Amino acid sequence: MEFFEKLIEFIENSGVFGVIVSCGLMSIESIVPMIPLVALITINMMLMGKVVGFFVSWFFTCVGCVMSYFIFKKGFGKKFDMYSENKDKIKKYRNVLRDIPFATLVLIIAMPLTPAFIVNIVAGLIKMDFKKYFIALLIGKLSMVYFLGFIGSSFVESIKNPELLIRIIILMIIIYGSCYLINKYLKLD
Repeated sequence: MEFFEKLIEFIENSGVFGVIVSCGLMSIESIVPMIPLVALITINMMLMGKVVGFFVSWFFTCVGCVMSYFIFKKGFGKKFDMYSENKDKIKKYRNVLRDIPFATLVLIIAMPLTPAFIVNIVAGLIKMDFKKYFIALLIGKLSMVYFLGFIGSSFVESIKNPELLIRIIILMIIIYGSCYLINKYLKLD
């Protein structure tokens, strides 16, 4: 824990270089989940302001997820296919996961407690349609970064004032509803 406290202090005191380090760590966090994403998002929002910090955090989190997706798709996809070739149970689950409805995928990604690295690994290994995965990622991470950024920076305040939690619930409902419109237009399922 002392390492992360020193890292946060370094990022806060290093100006532009600290922001670059923070963004790089956010991208790596999708592959190596031991880095505390909530701390990095909170730092970005404190250093760059809530709006710019939010969008920078969202962008670099998405970049890391896409990197992770392709690492597992290109690096381990063939090995996974060979391993699961004669295993009916794995094939069944792979098909179920590959055919997951778009709106459900968005909600899974949007949940703040869903480990993003597992979603990225699974999506890459089962060779989920990239367009479906990418659009779900962009939409779902909006809610997740919003939640982590504002809850992370004001957790005690949000417990006392439920307005933030209500906004997050409304955002999730809007995202879920917009998934149907996007899916209807882009035919992702």
